[in-house]
Amino acid sequence: MLVTLLVASVAALGVAIALKPGPATNVSPAEAGLATAAKPQDGSASQSRADATGQRAQWAASATGRIEPRNGEIRLAAQISGRIADVPVKSADRVKKGEVLVRLDDEDHWIRHAAAESEAHVRKRERDEDIEIKSGQERRRLEDASFDAERALFRTRMVFDEAANALRAGKSGTPQSVEEFRAMIQPAEEKALADRAALARHVAQGAPLPTRLEASLAAARSDQALAEQAIERTRIRAPFDGTVLSVPARAGELTAASAEAVLVTFGDLSALRVRAEVEERDATKVKIGQRVVVRADAYPDRDFEGKVTSIASALGAPRINTRGPRRPNDVEVLEVQAMLDGNPPLLTGMRVDVFFRNETAVSAAPAEPPAATKP
Repeated sequence: MLVTLLVASVAALGVAIALKPGPATNVSPAEAGLATAAKPQDGSASQSRADATGQRAQWAASATGRIEPRNGEIRLAAQISGRIADVPVKSADRVKKGEVLVRLDDEDHWIRHAAAESEAHVRKRERDEDIEIKSGQERRRLEDASFDAERALFRTRMVFDEAANALRAGKSGTPQSVEEFRAMIQPAEEKALADRAALARHVAQGAPLPTRLEASLAAARSDQALAEQAIERTRIRAPFDGTVLSVPARAGELTAASAEAVLVTFGDLSALRVRAEVEERDATKVKIGQRVVVRADAYPDRDFEGKVTSIASALGAPRINTRGPRRPNDVEVLEVQAMLDGNPPLLTGMRVDVFFRNETAVSAAPAEPPAATKP
């Protein structure tokens, strides 16, 4: 009887232990499904490793990059300090070389110009009325021609500025009239350069020294030229045909003659390039003419191709901020530039990933992008 009771007790204890619930877990059904899907099947692990090895062989190096205009972003600042009088352009405006992007207050410079111009007229009349001047006729003729050509060029630029600003503001004028004024600038520049060169050649041949009246006229003309130069420095012009990327300048604000006080960011968007920062360990894997693939978060299903066009001759500190874990401060990178094919829809300033093709792997077999980023 006692044995029977002991056997029954042991059996009951075993059943209780079997029915006791185990420790709770925080695994959700979705996580459980992902874990099941992630578990490799028979032979799949070796296949995945082979695919990954093949994809890595297609790329010689990878780097973080940033999209830029064809010639890079040009940050334009004023040459002099002053108050911003007018900003005739806005972001995304297309402009041509020489058009005014920002104009500083120039009223005081025009006052000085008027005084210098009057003085130059008086001194010229005094020189022309001096009948005792016998020598130096050719030099005086060349001086007058060079001075008149410089003044004609200045007036042509001012007329063009007024016409272009009036058209952009919608006040008056037509695109045809503005182009006519623009076309007048180049001949005026060529004539001014030719007359200046002719005067320099004549002086180099040993022309007679100027008289007192001629020296006074030269000083007055110099004052007028300096006043015109000061007026020109109040205008920030487009250095080439391109697009206005951003306009931090605001009319009425004060600006300083500093590279830090950027008034307009400008660039040529007829083509795009990518500036990549290759880590030092991969510096020898990048070559001129090497094909690259660019990928942007904004276009996850597209690849943009290009070709390496420039490689820096020295390593430097990184200038592109990386996402995720920060780079060590002592890391050196090699700046590489690549022109993108065609006209991709990327925006300047976009952060992208740049993959440099392994030319050896490409010559052996065409490289296919990873499955997650196939176009």
